[in-house]
Amino acid sequence: QVQLVESGGGLVQPGGSLRLSCVASGRTFSTYGMGWFRQAPGKERELVASISGSGGRTDYADSVKGRFTISRDNAKNTVYLQMNSLKPEDTAVYYCAARPAVAYRYWGQGTQVTVSS
Repeated sequence: QVQLVESGGGLVQPGGSLRLSCVASGRTFSTYGMGWFRQAPGKERELVASISGSGGRTDYADSVKGRFTISRDNAKNTVYLQMNSLKPEDTAVYYCAARPAVAYRYWGQGTQVTVSS
């Protein structure tokens, strides 16, 4: 069992930045692919960014390319999402998730990000 705890959400003005963190329990963190998802009210959950276990491969949704950066520190069992140039449409609950094999199996509780003036 892997437990994931997100932090770093909050209220930010358009154009601002936030960095989300997700700390994982367990000793096998470096073997898991990790992803950041988000879900806005009335919308389906979407994958925003993902990173391989080694950190050597990253992928992004088109809507966040060039603005968001996913990274990980395996020594700290932590994955990050740096979000720059935030827009109101980025407002959502953000979740981190762990992928031991093909599917995302473990989920955090989510952290709210609100972009508003």
